[in-house]
Amino acid sequence: MSVLLDFINAEGKERRASFPKFSAGDTINVHVKIREGNKERVQQFQGVVIQRRNPSSNGETFTVRKISNQIGTERIFPLLSPNIDKIELIRRGKVRRARLFYLRGLSGKAARIKERRRDVVKEVTA
Repeated sequence: MSVLLDFINAEGKERRASFPKFSAGDTINVHVKIREGNKERVQQFQGVVIQRRNPSSNGETFTVRKISNQIGTERIFPLLSPNIDKIELIRRGKVRRARLFYLRGLSGKAARIKERRRDVVKEVTA
């Protein structure tokens, strides 16, 4: 039994490594496989990550929120779902919280998130 669990955990780690590292406040583009009848296509869902639950476990989920036609839409994705084709990191957000539920009550410019920029470290040559 434990051999099977080890196999599942190892497979989850490999799949998790193929996705970029992202956190709350980041804008991501999730490519989701949609099945309509006997056809399958890939649909993109781009928005801000408002939370990640159970990080670094096989049951990890993340919630993405986007505004479409002045209507807020949230979608919860299991990270290791076979329906997720790929995840692209669009921009990193500078936030001070792990869960951004306050964005639900904001709209327009008030709902903007500043971009987090990596500091360039200058190498000192001796």
